[in-house]
Amino acid sequence: MKLASDTAMVMAAGLGKRMRPLTATQPKPMVRVAGKPLIDHALDRLAEAGVEKAVVNVHYLPEPLEAHLALRDMPRVAVSDERAQLLETGGGMTKAHAAGLLPDPFFCLNADNIWLDGPRNAFADLSARWDPDAMDALLLVVPHARALNFRGEGDFHMDTLGRLSRRKAGHIAPFIYTGIQLVSHRLLRDAPVGPFSTNVLWQRAIEEGRLYGAVFTGQWFEVGTPQAIRPTEDALRGG
Repeated sequence: MKLASDTAMVMAAGLGKRMRPLTATQPKPMVRVAGKPLIDHALDRLAEAGVEKAVVNVHYLPEPLEAHLALRDMPRVAVSDERAQLLETGGGMTKAHAAGLLPDPFFCLNADNIWLDGPRNAFADLSARWDPDAMDALLLVVPHARALNFRGEGDFHMDTLGRLSRRKAGHIAPFIYTGIQLVSHRLLRDAPVGPFSTNVLWQRAIEEGRLYGAVFTGQWFEVGTPQAIRPTEDALRGG
């Protein structure tokens, strides 16, 4: 099927504190899992899905990451340089948007994402569900049963139309955000200046009834700490 966008922003600028000591001398996207850097897991999936361009933001220890990205030809990589200031997720998207690097809409994903696709790939899942008239952002979410290594309480509830709301205090939310989304420029309107979390924009979209979820048909892996690497590798070997 035709994808909703030919471009993805890959969030790769974070400090990787939870992945220490592996990130003491390298950025988190360069930590190897199952024989290759985390960022290659994400970029390879983009290439397989037919996403032609990736915008990768950099901040912490950017030189080895940039050198690695220069070796790739699919997807084509453009770097959004945040050396001067770490802008967080929302600020990073806003900077790349202001530089004219992101079409409307665009995919966005974390550089440390690893997943196994279901009947169709993650970006096709989002594209099939996308409705630009109704949505500011469409988040790929996964139920707890298909989230390996995840030990949290979940992130979102979803109504019958697919609209998302936050987990209520003291409750378990049935859906976990995978770190993959499809974003309209409308989400970024009147964005704060400087560093800020995408949560700020999501909250406004929730209040306007314009934040939606698509349930992922595959399996997603939480790879936030060194302890999560081995079970992820074991699961990947098993397919």
